[in-house]
Amino acid sequence: MIDFIVQFFDYVFHKSLGFIFYYPLLMAYVWMIGGIFYYLRFERQDNKFFDDGLVPDLSAYPGVTLIVPCHNEEHNVRETVDALLRQNYPYIEIIAVNDCSKDRTGIILDEMAKEYPQLRVIHLAENQGKAIGLTMAAMVTTNEFLVCVDGDAILDRNAVRWFMRHFIAGPRMGAITGNPRIRNRSTWLGCIQVGEFSSIIGLIKRAQRVYGRLFTVSGVIAAFRKTALHDVGYWSPEAMTDDIDVSWKLQLNHWDIRFEPKALCWILMPETIGGLWKQRLRWAVGAAEVLLKFFGQMFQWRKRRMWGIYLEYFVSVFWAYLIIFNIVVWILNLTGLLPKAITVPSLVPGLYGVLLGITCLIQVLVSLFLDRRYDKGLLSIYIWMIWYPFFYWILNMATIVIAVPKVLFGRRRHRATWVSPDRGVR
Repeated sequence: MIDFIVQFFDYVFHKSLGFIFYYPLLMAYVWMIGGIFYYLRFERQDNKFFDDGLVPDLSAYPGVTLIVPCHNEEHNVRETVDALLRQNYPYIEIIAVNDCSKDRTGIILDEMAKEYPQLRVIHLAENQGKAIGLTMAAMVTTNEFLVCVDGDAILDRNAVRWFMRHFIAGPRMGAITGNPRIRNRSTWLGCIQVGEFSSIIGLIKRAQRVYGRLFTVSGVIAAFRKTALHDVGYWSPEAMTDDIDVSWKLQLNHWDIRFEPKALCWILMPETIGGLWKQRLRWAVGAAEVLLKFFGQMFQWRKRRMWGIYLEYFVSVFWAYLIIFNIVVWILNLTGLLPKAITVPSLVPGLYGVLLGITCLIQVLVSLFLDRRYDKGLLSIYIWMIWYPFFYWILNMATIVIAVPKVLFGRRRHRATWVSPDRGVR
């Protein structure tokens, strides 16, 4: 009996290592196939139009409100609002929400409001959080369509037109996520994230659009139909990641979400290990919160289009904890605390790693090809992507392992307030 148990665990350890390396390999091809299909089916037809600098003519031009939630953005908010004022769209208003900034953000916004009648400013006396700021701005506008931009982002002048093309064509279109591009690339970490936003975020959104549902809109740039937001109760103030939460609420209530790669937005990202870790841990906690919150709806047949998103997340959690399990067993094996018959192969990937590394580089090349017209000079960062497997998969594993128990056993928040993030090396 003991021999059988030992042989069983030895077999499990060997098979689990295979799953650890083959899971990201499989997902890379799933994303590539979906991304290429999206390009051929939805994206390619507009490329020449976009390359010639043309924008879509719309059958109607309803009013659009551009919402900018701000907290301590004195170095960025003027540039952000200036870009919004230059939008190539006839009927816009801008609402900036100053959420209890401690710097000169409020003063700058008030000065700009005197100069530009399109700009309205809302000042909050206490730190209420991004979700409250967005909801308040949505409540005070009479426009049906909203474009939400972070206070440090630069929106492309034609982005609103690309968003509105979808809303006008589809009455069940609840939200559209734009295409964030990183503008701070002064360090190797910034360069890696440029590739990541193409090979992971952009490619996954294309693939998810093909396979069924999007996991989330981009919090830094997204457009919404106000009727859809009202239907689901707007943004949730307690959510760590309000963008993931509102995306799930919309889709579970049968509103559609799409990805528009031509709605460009230039953003700042962390360029320190500490800043990146805090950002990705917050994303992981937010994802775990949302899946726990809506777990009861997973088994409803009417919500079946979300099953793929659920499945992919649960498999990724299993994969992350399986890595930790194998690391622990490998250490115990080295220290002689386990029977000698139980042997855990080396954690150095060997042939698995070579195959995974080559696949990742192919994935990056495919994604850079798809995004090449939106972000010039992408191929120049290709050499940095040799670090991509470590950067994405290891960071993803570590944040998931910490985030899941933090959500399951941590205290529930009443409100998620602002914390100023790392925005790169100045």
